Amino acid sequence: MNVKKTFSFRNRGINWSLFLTLVLIAAVTVFIPAWLIMPFKAQSASGVALSYFLKSMSPVVTAIALLSAIALGVRIWSLERLIGRVMLIPALLVVTVSFWFARQNHFEWMFNPLPNPGFATAGEAGFIKDSDMVMAVALNGESAAYPVRQMAYHHLVQDRVGAVDLVATY
Repeated sequence: MNVKKTFSFRNRGINWSLFLTLVLIAAVTVFIPAWLIMPFKAQSASGVALSYFLKSMSPVVTAIALLSAIALGVRIWSLERLIGRVMLIPALLVVTVSFWFARQNHFEWMFNPLPNPGFATAGEAGFIKDSDMVMAVALNGESAAYPVRQMAYHHLVQDRVGAVDLVATY
């Protein structure tokens, strides 16, 4: 009887260890890119490379993690009492949210286009200082300038200059 309890305890421990490892892998795979690629935060080339690698792998990794976590969760559920079963729920929620988040483009959430851009002549644009940098385009006798300060946050603006539709991006 003692041997069976010891074996059952080890089995539960291994199941929980594997389950929590899956939860951690799923969460890390999707949340590290979101943490590393943030607006107005210094970024390194290696951090950006890691972010894009994890972002590209996250749909497959989180799908495998979710399916495996559900299978282990069913096994753990049968071995646990109420407290252990209750602890499964938030952990499964983390894996499920990670699975969903891996299929979202959270970079667009952080770098969203200006919803209703307003355009002003150089004389009317009182919010731009003489020292501010702008991106400029000239086409067919018309020109437009986009403040780098605003472009750094929104990253793109749709416009029409010289009868040509364009998207300016920074």
